[in-house]
Amino acid sequence: MPKSRERYSDSFSGKTDIEIRKILSECDESDEKAVRTKKLMLNVINNELTSRQKHIIMLYYFCGMSIKDIAVRFSVTPQNISAIIKRARIRLYRVLKYYM
Repeated sequence: MPKSRERYSDSFSGKTDIEIRKILSECDESDEKAVRTKKLMLNVINNELTSRQKHIIMLYYFCGMSIKDIAVRFSVTPQNISAIIKRARIRLYRVLKYYM
C-alpha cells in the first residue's frame, strides 16, 4: 500500500517566523533597540535579498498574503514559495547576526 502524501501547511509556525513578524509589526517608538532592529531588517530585505525573495517576503509579511495566494501569483507550487521564504529568512538572520 503506497504511503499517503503529507498535506501542505500554509503557515510557518516556528520561532523564526514569530520573531520576524514581531520585529516587522508596529514597534514601540520609544524602544530604541526595536526601532534599530526593524530599520536594519528592512535594509537587509531591500539590499541583501534577491528581487524575487524580496517581493515574496513583502507579500507574505507586509501584505499578509498566504503562501497559496503568492504561489498562484507567481505560477509556482506553494512548496516553492515556502522554500524561497525559508532561504530568505536564513539570509536575513545571517546578515542580522553580523550587525548585532
